Amino acid sequence: MRLKCSHGDVRQYCCDVCSKTFTQKSNLVRHKSSHSDGCQYCCDGCSKTFTRKSNLITHKRLHGGERPYCCDICNKTFTQKCTLITHKVLHSGERPYCCDICSKTFNQKCNLITHKRLHSGERPYCCDVCNKTFTQKGTLIIHKRSHGGERPYCCDVCSKTFTENGTLIKHKRSHGGERSYCCDVCDKTFTQKSNLVRHKSSHSGGRQYCCDVCDKTFTQKSNLVRHKSSHSGGRPYCCDMCSSAFAQKSTLITHMRLHGGESPYCCEVCNKTFTQKGNLVTHKRSHSGERPYCCDVCSSTFAQKSTLITHMRLHSGERP
Repeated sequence: MRLKCSHGDVRQYCCDVCSKTFTQKSNLVRHKSSHSDGCQYCCDGCSKTFTRKSNLITHKRLHGGERPYCCDICNKTFTQKCTLITHKVLHSGERPYCCDICSKTFNQKCNLITHKRLHSGERPYCCDVCNKTFTQKGTLIIHKRSHGGERPYCCDVCSKTFTENGTLIKHKRSHGGERSYCCDVCDKTFTQKSNLVRHKSSHSGGRQYCCDVCDKTFTQKSNLVRHKSSHSGGRPYCCDMCSSAFAQKSTLITHMRLHGGESPYCCEVCNKTFTQKGNLVTHKRSHSGERPYCCDVCSSTFAQKSTLITHMRLHSGERP
């Protein structure tokens, strides 16, 4: 049977295992190797195997940091040509793929397919260790690294390792001091776009997520969810060394550093180290003299928000 794709191309080559069709015989041959599990190409850096030599070549760029494909608009670089092509669609603003349920549009068909699983509840990718399910195969692959302890992405400056390449890229900005995301209101800069988005809500006053127990408001839904666990008393994250339990996973991670003696955040002025990034940020103000918290009654300034709160009690007469 000769099938036609959406652009009129004849897809005359059919896989006799899964009936998937292709326009070229070479693509069919490559596809059939996925059924035979013929992983003959092996990475000499991490021993990961591939069915195609081209995939091995692309993979090895992750170890070498090679990103040969560059966007001529914003100079962002990529390891694969197809990723560059997809990226350039962002500059054109074209979003040709539309969800027929909620009308949300996407620049890639695969993103639309993944999005529609939110409506259907479909989670086709299952972890064979803990049976947790996912909507995307890539998320499953990253999740499975938590079971094996695999952290294949390594910083060439400090040798810290990561489970995701994106996390490594963000981390490396801390060494280079690159803060490419700038607030158009106050010109404050950030290393990550997500931090800029959160910061901008402070200008708009947008705290649309409200706790139905104490009426405290938040700019992000995730912060509201974490806060509500303080009312329920739920402490699902347990330390396997001392049995301390925590309401938030991030608090458990910080706590575990006490057992391991890990202090990953280091002051570049005096080399003092900290278990939490927030403590390092506060400490660095002792060197810079920065006092960003201001009393609106007497204009006294403070390096820490907690010190301002304590100071304000002098004006209110509060004795907690």
